[in-house]
Amino acid sequence: MTARPDFSRRSDRAELMDGPCDYATFRGCLVDLARVNRLTLAYRPTLAFFERLRREGRLPQGRPLRVLDVGSGYGDMLRKVADWARGHGVPVALTGIDLNPFAARAAAEAAHSDPPITWRTGDALDLPESEPVDVVLTALVAHHLPDAALIRFLAWQDRTARIGWFVNDLHRHPLPYHAFGAGARMLRMHPFVQHDGPVSIARGFVRRDWQRLLAEAGVTGAEVEGWVPFRLCVAQVRGDDARL
Repeated sequence: MTARPDFSRRSDRAELMDGPCDYATFRGCLVDLARVNRLTLAYRPTLAFFERLRREGRLPQGRPLRVLDVGSGYGDMLRKVADWARGHGVPVALTGIDLNPFAARAAAEAAHSDPPITWRTGDALDLPESEPVDVVLTALVAHHLPDAALIRFLAWQDRTARIGWFVNDLHRHPLPYHAFGAGARMLRMHPFVQHDGPVSIARGFVRRDWQRLLAEAGVTGAEVEGWVPFRLCVAQVRGDDARL
């Protein structure tokens, strides 16, 4: 029997999708994770961040907004950003990058988006500084990282993102932990999703985690935002001169 998690700290249990598997298994997991994202309103915080940039006049003038989605997976978040951009007439250059080579293939095979999206395989931290980025996104990626790796990533994205960055992730709490498993079984979701969903929540964050991680990364000015249901996000927006 699995031990009851200690919600006072982040779990270090492994997630099945972070281990080796074949393409069909990985893609099936991503497809059902996109279902979870739709059902749990997961896109809303990230799109609200872009709407904030637009309303505050922080988008660049005379060129596309350059967006990098780190750990882009199935690409559904970046496709939602493409929809938002098209709906508001915002020119964008969208790139998704993921360590798993299956991710770019799965994202490219999904419905095409307008504007188009570039899918890449690799570590975002290895991207050359000559490739400027305005906004860095992560969606349900941070909880996969141990603290030390997450601190390095936070410092990197704070240096890299010229206009701002947004981390969309999970609030660690016993209620979604127990409810997710029952819901995933009822909806007959992929076995990886049934296993990894509660693990992801146990690996998630409470506000004090983010405050500590940001401080250790040397990041100042970022805002920790709670969203319903059980999302805990972090937003950083630069000054007015950053969009040039």
